[in-house]
Amino acid sequence: MATSLEELSQRVSAAFADRAKLKDADTVAAVRETLARLDTGELRVAEKGPEGWRVNAWVKEAILLFFAVSEMKVMEVGPFEFYDKVPLKKGLEAAGVRVVPPGTVRYGAFVERGAVVMPGYVNIGARVGAGTMVDTWATVGSCAQVGRNVHLSGGVGLGGVLEPPTASPVIIEDGAFLGSRSIVVEGVVVEEEAVLGANVVLTASTQIIDVTGTQEVIHKGRVPARSVVIPGMREKQFPAGKFMVPCALIIGQRKASTDQKTSLNAALRDFAVAV
Repeated sequence: MATSLEELSQRVSAAFADRAKLKDADTVAAVRETLARLDTGELRVAEKGPEGWRVNAWVKEAILLFFAVSEMKVMEVGPFEFYDKVPLKKGLEAAGVRVVPPGTVRYGAFVERGAVVMPGYVNIGARVGAGTMVDTWATVGSCAQVGRNVHLSGGVGLGGVLEPPTASPVIIEDGAFLGSRSIVVEGVVVEEEAVLGANVVLTASTQIIDVTGTQEVIHKGRVPARSVVIPGMREKQFPAGKFMVPCALIIGQRKASTDQKTSLNAALRDFAVAV
């Protein structure tokens, strides 16, 4: 079995380039070991460094290969039956993670101690930080990275991404609050302590417009730290005429009164925005 990250990454990337190598037992063991380390939090799909977020593409390659080397199996949990290649995560009590039925955390995801998963879903390759709430029907997509003390309100959807392996996942940084039914996909980064109001939809191409000054400032793919964001519309010219297209509006900054010591809902109520 591989013993170093360098050896693991070399074996995984070689197999991803040539699937015939999956006939080799050591290569299959390297794929399974990578997933085991991902499941325990020793590895992660993306990590933040001095120059920003970096994707570990070989780890995503290992996830894709894991599907290739795993067999479909029947899994029974009480009265429920599943038929899949990826088992459910084990050892939740020892890990200090609360999962409320029928909440689901898939093997290969890592959830830190003190996080709570209501009847929501955390997919393979995802990471959820300590003190974070994944509320009812909220979904953390494959490889999405969610920081500590984050609140994903009811029905929040974080998009997943496995291919291409170099693609950046959705990233929600520490202390952020996402209102009900908000959606973040296509590798958008929601920076520390930002607040999204209900029904905000962010894609890589969505214009995120700061309207707090005398001139608009447009961001794409990133919500600046501590911003308070609501859904918006703006006019756009098409060959068939002018139509309204969705955007997101930065209407202010979180105040000291809405820091982590108090209810994050107040950050939206300060601006008379629905939670």
